[in-house]
Amino acid sequence: MKGSARTEIARSADAVWAMVSDVTRMGSWSPETYATEWLDGATGPAVGARFKGKNRRGLLRWSTKVRITECEPGRVFGFAVVSRKQDATLWTYRFDPTDAGGCEVTESYEVLWEPWYGKIFTPEGRRGRQLDEGIMLTLERLKGQAEAGL
Repeated sequence: MKGSARTEIARSADAVWAMVSDVTRMGSWSPETYATEWLDGATGPAVGARFKGKNRRGLLRWSTKVRITECEPGRVFGFAVVSRKQDATLWTYRFDPTDAGGCEVTESYEVLWEPWYGKIFTPEGRRGRQLDEGIMLTLERLKGQAEAGL
């Protein structure tokens, strides 16, 4: 299962990349992740750095361990949610400068593996809709904060 969405933001690719790659800010625009913290002594983005995400949807609460997979300032920031020592979902943000001095941000996901109970509680079609709606809301909130200079 894959999905993506994009938006144009009136801020530079470098500025928006800096916001997204500061994973401790993710809770301010994600509808599912409400808090994050660096793991293993990491203090900032780098390929291989890990962080923990705390998530919620309705009454459900869970945490994830995440590993940064791509980290090119102003261009791309990607990470894998790791489950049972394997990459379960890949998330990627791409930043493309626009002629107007801003950037186009594309957020995408690819579900690589899901435990059997995930498929029972959230069928693929419903999960895909939740992910697609979530990235649209994430990008909308990111755009609002970026353009407000927050």
